[in-house]
Amino acid sequence: MDHFQSERSWAGKFRDAFIGLGQGIRGQKSFYVHLPVAICVGLVGVWVQVSIVEYSILLLCIAMVLVLELVNSSLESMSRAITDQYSEPLRKALDIASAAVLLAAFFSAMIGLIILGPKILGWPG
Repeated sequence: MDHFQSERSWAGKFRDAFIGLGQGIRGQKSFYVHLPVAICVGLVGVWVQVSIVEYSILLLCIAMVLVLELVNSSLESMSRAITDQYSEPLRKALDIASAAVLLAAFFSAMIGLIILGPKILGWPG
């Protein structure tokens, strides 16, 4: 059966998604930064005993950055499949996708500091 046909089973769809996750993680150096930071944020959240709502917000931030990194990676792969020649529209699209990851990471870091900073420093919050 053709991989692009929609008649794949649910098990096949999940298998493909996990394969894609592995390819995205292994193929991108950014994940070597994002994953350890995500793990550290999660562990610090447990250590300082953030509330369930605060922990949920931290997890949403982590998910947002990782998901956008995967989308960015998929666009990079797709652009390489389309052409190996320089293309101004493709460059703009890739730059915009990279900017989305950058903004997500920046604002996630700000949210992390707002939630974790006072608890780490012992400030009332």
